[in-house]
Amino acid sequence: MDITTMRVIFTLLSLGCFIGIALWAYARSNRERFEEAAQLPFLQD
Repeated sequence: MDITTMRVIFTLLSLGCFIGIALWAYARSNRERFEEAAQLPFLQD
């Protein structure tokens, strides 16, 4: 296994992680939780 193969594998793993995080962030099941978290700075005690 040479350095080019390792770079390709690392690039593909990084792309997979990015796609996984993007899918998780835009999942409908997380929408309510993220909207609530976005409003926290505006809530008054």
